[in-house]
Amino acid sequence: MALDSFSSHRQEGGVTLDPGRAAVVVVDMVNDFCKPGGAMVLPGSETLFAPQLRLIETARAIGMPVIWVHDAHRPGLRRDREFLKRSPHCIEGTWGVEIVDELGARPNEIHLIKRRFSAFFQTDLDLTLKDMLVDQLIVFGVVTNICVRSTVHDAFFNGYQVVVPADCCAATGPREQESTLYDISTHFGVVSDSEAVVRALTEGAFVENATIAA
Repeated sequence: MALDSFSSHRQEGGVTLDPGRAAVVVVDMVNDFCKPGGAMVLPGSETLFAPQLRLIETARAIGMPVIWVHDAHRPGLRRDREFLKRSPHCIEGTWGVEIVDELGARPNEIHLIKRRFSAFFQTDLDLTLKDMLVDQLIVFGVVTNICVRSTVHDAFFNGYQVVVPADCCAATGPREQESTLYDISTHFGVVSDSEAVVRALTEGAFVENATIAA
């Protein structure tokens, strides 16, 4: 299907990833969103574990930083902005904010707490990435159309090249997945898949930007 007339003005292409300039950012793969018994479980999120783990292990093997983003909310606040729109979830200090065991997050990797949808909003992520001389990000996790999208937007606004492997992300539904990936590929970054990204990191292959159906 063709792009809409406005989006058809996008620049085609993709990106060449440099492991010395890149980092993996894993967004909100926490128990409350991904495991039975969680406060707000996204159905099917367990299908993401295998492709995500392959990317994470590839990054580790070539010395790339892996950054784990935890949604976490302090208990007892008078007004948590997210809870005006969503049921309470990811309460700080609980099992719900921990990364799922299947991904094997390590204590010596970077763990970032965020209070809003974007991993950049009032956190030190941008500062940390600049100190690591990183300007390319591979961003994935849940939920595509909320926290992944918000993080990708802010990454773009802050000058980063962003790659989103679609098979490592899940949205609240098929429509939301396709719409968000369409917007990212058209306006904010490169949409690809885990196999292509692994090949780019290990073999230097160019990552083509997917054309998502409008």
